Amino acid sequence: MLGETIAAVRPRDAVAEQNARARLDVMTKPPGSLGLLEDVAAQLAGTAGRCPAPLPGPAAVAVFAGDHGVHAQGVTPWPQEVTGQMVANIVAGGAVVNAFAAQLGAEVLVVDVGVSAPLQPAPGLLGRRVRSGTADLSAGPAMTVEEARRAVEVGIEVAGTLAAGHGCLVTGDMGIANTTASAALVCVFTGADARRATGRGTGIDDTMLARKVQVVRQAAGRVPDRPATPEQALAALAEVGGLEHAALAGFVIGAAAARVPVVLDGIIAGSAALVAAALCPAALEHALAGHTSAEPGHALALQALGLQPLLALDLRLGEGTGALLAWPLVAAAARALRDVATFDSAGVTGK
Repeated sequence: MLGETIAAVRPRDAVAEQNARARLDVMTKPPGSLGLLEDVAAQLAGTAGRCPAPLPGPAAVAVFAGDHGVHAQGVTPWPQEVTGQMVANIVAGGAVVNAFAAQLGAEVLVVDVGVSAPLQPAPGLLGRRVRSGTADLSAGPAMTVEEARRAVEVGIEVAGTLAAGHGCLVTGDMGIANTTASAALVCVFTGADARRATGRGTGIDDTMLARKVQVVRQAAGRVPDRPATPEQALAALAEVGGLEHAALAGFVIGAAAARVPVVLDGIIAGSAALVAAALCPAALEHALAGHTSAEPGHALALQALGLQPLLALDLRLGEGTGALLAWPLVAAAARALRDVATFDSAGVTGK
């Protein structure tokens, strides 16, 4: 599935994108006055292959959930069972992601790709567990390469299913200790030092942060060279990543193959997008950065990916919350391109 999906991904349509930029320049506003939203509108046209692009709705957020063996190294004050408890909370509609999604009329789907605890079947919960949590990435590979591939393919499957009924996909995540794996992925795929890439996650003190940096540096050090091929990227993901990171990477690639825009959330999605870009560079042409989070590694990831975030609110919650907040801006950009009159059609005198 992974190879076939990568082969199906195509770059944005250059003609549609050029047509969008030409229309933006003659709409009843000064050229360039919508700033970054003009780039978003043109990108959406390129993804859709026509100008104007269809409105990117309704939206669906997929919250990929998994646990991490590195939790045993004391990198977070939160107990590991919180992952399963928060999955139940999201499925019940009680999390921030649910509140934001309800405000926007977006669907929320939780995907168990690697939670340690048993989960009760429920509407809105998709069971796709590859293994019950990763191994401790500080001591060795977090998972096997085959497990990493299977988790990537979970994301591809989910993207394909949701793309059939939605005009925009949104990345979400849940997993205690997943910012540690994210920082390690950022180091491996960008070459950044662990101290620059590692943040406080859910809120840790200086002692725990120092321990976390040490763990990240030790894990990333086992991958001395930046991945240059899809095979190396998959091996690096297996070495230091999480199951939800793998699924998110597949989700990005699957959305691109379906020609549906995908809005990325915070550091978990950003580090997963680095993996997706290494596996399939063209996939990131169809992705948008919803925001830049308070985690320092996120800015490093976005810079490496060449993505400019739509929002900067110092968020560090995850779940897909920042990306959901950015989705109305994406929709507004598409609507402006479609609905705003040109100087000629409106009878407005140009400059």
